[in-house]
Amino acid sequence: MASNILSRLQKLRRNLADNALDGMFVSQEDNRHYLSGFLGTAGSLLITAREAVLATDFRYIEQAGIQAPDYRIVQISATSPDWFAKLTADLNIKRLGFEAGDITFSRHRQLSESILGTNSQLELVPTEGTVEAIRMVKEPEEIEFMSSAAGIADKAVEHARKVIHAGLKEKELAWEIEKFMRESGSQSLPFEVIVASGPNAALPHARPSERRIGNNEPVVIDIGARIHGYCSDLTRTICLEEPNGGDPKFKQVYAIVLKAQSAAITGITKGTTGRDADALARKIIEDAGYGKAFGHSLGHGVGLDEHEQPCLGPNSKDVLTDNMVFTVEPGIYLSGWGGIRIEDLVVLENGKIRPLSKVAK
Repeated sequence: MASNILSRLQKLRRNLADNALDGMFVSQEDNRHYLSGFLGTAGSLLITAREAVLATDFRYIEQAGIQAPDYRIVQISATSPDWFAKLTADLNIKRLGFEAGDITFSRHRQLSESILGTNSQLELVPTEGTVEAIRMVKEPEEIEFMSSAAGIADKAVEHARKVIHAGLKEKELAWEIEKFMRESGSQSLPFEVIVASGPNAALPHARPSERRIGNNEPVVIDIGARIHGYCSDLTRTICLEEPNGGDPKFKQVYAIVLKAQSAAITGITKGTTGRDADALARKIIEDAGYGKAFGHSLGHGVGLDEHEQPCLGPNSKDVLTDNMVFTVEPGIYLSGWGGIRIEDLVVLENGKIRPLSKVAK
């Protein structure tokens, strides 16, 4: 991991040079972990062309020394911002980039007041997506972790198919799935298990309820596992059929969504934009007459966060390239009836998609 950290720092430093920045203040938790290996919940990174400093309070000093050996560890007070102006002055930083999407107005004011109090000439420069852009392209080890997390989710779906039955509450099935993933080696789940049956399945981000699952209705199961901090994301939609046959509408809508997903998985290649990737699936759903029922993007990047760059959506200019990991998840949602979403985790390799989860059928 140490070599990975040094490589990531090198990429960030090139970005700083390109943007005439003397340093970068990294506060976002996943970015902090990615650049240092530090897993504590409090701390900040100050990175310059020559130095990498991790500032944290007494609670995490020993942990920081173990997890971030490539960094100089500085102990600070959790209640006083004075350390900031002193440390940036010691590092001779004049233009410091900060993560505009993470720093609150209150935190920015606190840092600014710290600078004013010392008559420092430090300039705080807002940046967006600097570290996230580096995180988009995954290293082999990261892909391996996500592949393992995808494997746990695949097995959890198989388990769900075995235990689901008419009359089971959504919450009961969600707990069965969560328990199975934790017992199979997952760390804390990246997001709450979604189990949505019948009309609830028309809500893309429904929460498990007391509703009892019935026959001949869609049941959307959206889950993710986490290995070494890296996430997976998987959705399957199933239907409990009665002996005299299932719901014809379910079969019809399911076939459209599956066709849309297959077209995207086959059609996405290196150099495809997020917008064009989305269009591959969206056209099939629109041609079937359900365009207005597909109201979200086709997919999103996955890594330390379950939702990160790149974006595969109608307005996305992100260019997909090798070693990006993302979801492909078209869906159709019909109010009063339910919905169907099929989602797989994939990686671009050698210009084409390789699924990390077992592709739906």
